[in-house]
Amino acid sequence: EWLDIMHAAHKVGLTTSATMMFGHIETNYERMEHLVWLREVQEKKPKDAKGFIAFIPWPFMDEGTLLKKLKRARNTCTGDEYIRMIAMSRIMLPNITNIQASWLTVGKQVAQVCLHAGANDFGSIMIEENVVSAAGAAFRFTSEGIQQAIRDAGFTPRLRNQEYQFRELPPQIRQQDLDREKLIVD
Repeated sequence: EWLDIMHAAHKVGLTTSATMMFGHIETNYERMEHLVWLREVQEKKPKDAKGFIAFIPWPFMDEGTLLKKLKRARNTCTGDEYIRMIAMSRIMLPNITNIQASWLTVGKQVAQVCLHAGANDFGSIMIEENVVSAAGAAFRFTSEGIQQAIRDAGFTPRLRNQEYQFRELPPQIRQQDLDREKLIVD
């Protein structure tokens, strides 16, 4: 049903993003099947539509969830497994330009490696995030911290908007911190 909604949105020119929460009850086959479905929806978009502008995989965060309580589902995703998911996403989704590493759920070091494994977006500053933090994600960054993590990984941070268009800072705030902005990696 969700795929049909995304297909309809793309037909009328709406830009969307796709996420995939994984590492709880699904099989590796089901993970790959999910990527194939996303690729197929993206292939069907009109030529002048952007369709999925980004894909963001993130591991299941189990702290305090009903899935953990009732079904005993646990986060089974290791850092290595997350990095492999980023790499497979880059291979399986050649028609989705932006792959985001979820530093919020995997932390700085894993997200930095993901930049070398196919992710081109490190993520953004969280102004108010309540979903995954309520389930146990405890990682936080300042804008300078994100920029430095990207540099430490060997890349140049760049400011972008929600449409993944690079932005220059206006002269009057060029020297100010980039708080509340999103960064993408060249």
